[in-house]
Amino acid sequence: MLKVYLSGEIHTDWREQIIAGAEGLDVVFSAPVTDHDASDDCGVAIMGAEDDKFWHDHKGAKLNAIRTRRGIEQADVVVVRFGEKYKQWNAAFDAGYAAALGKSVIVLSMPEHQHALKEVHAAALAVTSEPRQVVEILRYVLTGALPT
Repeated sequence: MLKVYLSGEIHTDWREQIIAGAEGLDVVFSAPVTDHDASDDCGVAIMGAEDDKFWHDHKGAKLNAIRTRRGIEQADVVVVRFGEKYKQWNAAFDAGYAAALGKSVIVLSMPEHQHALKEVHAAALAVTSEPRQVVEILRYVLTGALPT
């Protein structure tokens, strides 16, 4: 079974597209919490409110890091999506962490981000622009079959 961690942008349905496309393949997927409010507020919801927004965010970031590190460490492949709406510093961090651990990294990004992501792309084993391409890579890795 191939374990795939789906990291990065949370504002589109790219994860659902990959999961649906990989149906029938021997793959299990994991991901960060994609409910933006829940992700931002997890620390204060569990450990108590903070008056300072910095500490509010700090608590949430640390709790999310526990989940993210576990997901990346347990994965065989890490797919990192860079979307167009926000600067995803967390996605870049995840890609670097995965690369440092020797994980196979697939980047999913738009062609217009080529220059901005050149170092991340250089560390990846594949750079794609569509979820369908990620699915085809997973299919090829598992079965050796090329797209028809």
